[in-house]
Amino acid sequence: MSDAAPETQTLEEAVEPEHEPAAPAPLNVSRTPTGNAEVDAHLERLGDADHLATDGHVEVYEDVHRGLRDALTALDARPGTPAPPSSYEQRAPSPSYGNRS
Repeated sequence: MSDAAPETQTLEEAVEPEHEPAAPAPLNVSRTPTGNAEVDAHLERLGDADHLATDGHVEVYEDVHRGLRDALTALDARPGTPAPPSSYEQRAPSPSYGNRS
């Protein structure tokens, strides 16, 4: 019989992962052009996240979100053809049916 104690793993060895995490890789998600150059540029910016670690995605997503929100806000601010008046404003007054003589 041997008096040698069985080998035990140290805490550092137990916590250390067996493999390294994978490097960032492109997702290759296709982006269909919208026809609006400003919006398309923001959508293309999403591709920048493909080469970043996950913790870097937030900055790209927030930047794209901000740009798309600004583009939508600009659509509301553009002068254009005024909206047609409501059909309620064009309605003729109703005849009074209760007071016939």
